[in-house]
Amino acid sequence: MQLTIAHQTRYTFETPIPYGLQQVRLRPLSSDVQDVSDWELTIEGGTLQARFTDEHGNAVDLVRVDPGSRDLVIACRGVVETRDTSGMTGPHKSPAPLWYYTRQTDRTRPGPAMRKLAKALPDDAENTLARLHALSRLIAEEVRYDVGSTHVATSGEDAAEKRHGVCQDHAHILVGMARQMGLPARYVSGYLLMDGVVDQEASHAWAEVHIDSLGWVGFDPSNGISPDERYVRVATGLDYGEAAPISGVTYGGGEETLLVTLQVQQ
Repeated sequence: MQLTIAHQTRYTFETPIPYGLQQVRLRPLSSDVQDVSDWELTIEGGTLQARFTDEHGNAVDLVRVDPGSRDLVIACRGVVETRDTSGMTGPHKSPAPLWYYTRQTDRTRPGPAMRKLAKALPDDAENTLARLHALSRLIAEEVRYDVGSTHVATSGEDAAEKRHGVCQDHAHILVGMARQMGLPARYVSGYLLMDGVVDQEASHAWAEVHIDSLGWVGFDPSNGISPDERYVRVATGLDYGEAAPISGVTYGGGEETLLVTLQVQQ
């Protein structure tokens, strides 16, 4: 499937910014599940300082906010050809070793609410893959998708306790519980072609778990499926903080306004 994506993030600051530095993970890479035929990243109010590959194999652009700027606009546009591989994205290839992905973070670490979910997981699954699919369904049933109920700093445990969340929270819960099972797991950020919807409010997130016989396999509890040709993978990490589309620091500037526009279409 050929997908066209246009994504713009605009930061507007109350007063001019003396200093700011952002890590931008908005460049998808060609892989076993997708071919990036065209992609362009543009910056207004900032300057590209460096491009590098991080420990997860993500393409990262380091952007400095131009001193005195009151607006920073980071936009990307491109075309990606995707394939349906039933959620399987291939063997482990990133620089970080597999054992690194069994490490819990503050966003994924299970507490009482997630451990309660684990106890509710049926124990009659035929194999690891079936158990993970059951886990994905359980998360969707027990943690209702509810826009605005959480924020980027919310942990999977907090969302599980509230029983409300969004795709980011579902991914954190699944990643944390898979690691609790002794499996390497990672957070994935990217794009999703939604049925009958072109304009979207935000990018998407899901989880991948490494199974010895299959390699990395994706699970999207928010939509109850493994990723197919409607998904575009952009970045991975231990949690949202390492795969966020844009993250960094700014000094000064007063209050900040954020406006995101996103279109994903076939």
